[in-house]
Amino acid sequence: MSQTTTNLAASFPRRDPSDDFLTRLCEKGWLPDWLVRAGMRRLMAQRLADEGVQDGEFCATRLASLLDELRASPIAVETDAANAQHYELPASFFAAHLGPHFKYSCCLYADGTSTLAQAEQAMLELYERRALLADGQRILDLGCGWGSLSLWLAARYPNAEIVALSNSHGQRAHIEAQAAIRKLRNIRVLTGNIASFDFGQLSERERFDRIVSIEMFEHMKNYGALLARIAGWLRSDGKLFVHLFAHRTLAYHFEVRDRSDWMSKYFFTGGTMPSESLLLHFQDDLAVKRHWWLNGTHYERTANDWLARLDDAKPTVLPILAKTYGAADATRWFQRWRMFYMAVAELFGFAQGTEWGVAHYLFEKR
Repeated sequence: MSQTTTNLAASFPRRDPSDDFLTRLCEKGWLPDWLVRAGMRRLMAQRLADEGVQDGEFCATRLASLLDELRASPIAVETDAANAQHYELPASFFAAHLGPHFKYSCCLYADGTSTLAQAEQAMLELYERRALLADGQRILDLGCGWGSLSLWLAARYPNAEIVALSNSHGQRAHIEAQAAIRKLRNIRVLTGNIASFDFGQLSERERFDRIVSIEMFEHMKNYGALLARIAGWLRSDGKLFVHLFAHRTLAYHFEVRDRSDWMSKYFFTGGTMPSESLLLHFQDDLAVKRHWWLNGTHYERTANDWLARLDDAKPTVLPILAKTYGAADATRWFQRWRMFYMAVAELFGFAQGTEWGVAHYLFEKR
């Protein structure tokens, strides 16, 4: 996502022809939500069983194989597809159902937090504490989404220099428009693909005190090459903060092997589901200083709030979807977005949020 996003393909490990029929019924909105959600939970449980989540030796072998694949991969694959699936939709679509900060990633429902707006604010403040952010720093928001963190930092730290990097022209236009409205002059937005973007030779002064990445690493593959590139952008005492969603032990690819991989096909082509410990295997250039884990129920509540707001905004978003996908497919795509948010909620809420959750890491240069 960023942002966020999970795998309904995790819900479809092995399918028979009847599953394709059920998916079509879901996309037409002919099945009640409670039944769709129950089916998702059943298939997620099957995915865990198929992955051998209770078999430590099997999981270790699978992880070793995945690490070899990641190290042999490009930094990212299918970046254009991922961009089109989420980030080149009109900002008006997301404005209709995200919170006031446009945070398209997991929010934090701390004690006493009851609204999406409060949860957005709570997670932004948590980033501030964990990334050791402060006024006067030069900060790079890597994969900045709709600018929730960049705009918040620019307003909070008037003496900081905020650089936001996005792969989406639509996101850049939105962030620049919001910065102008808010009279923020300490933010600069760049458009580029992280897999190939290069700042060139940076002097120590031109490098960054902090680099922050929120739900972008899930779109990556070769984490060693990515972290080496990021290390070159950091000052000698600089730090990288990463927020990503993860499974507590399993790591796997999102792959469109056939038409049954619904989530991979429509929402997360080329992505990776990290395990909580996956980045710990890539510390050649940056070392993990701190590591945190958040229960998945925070993302469950985030996605359910997005879904409720999307349903309320249906008259507003249907014309937007018609313009984006074509009038004949607008209703189907509205239901697909509903299914996407239900899948996110059910995945992260599975087993009371103890299987899939959110991991935070603070890296420093070696």
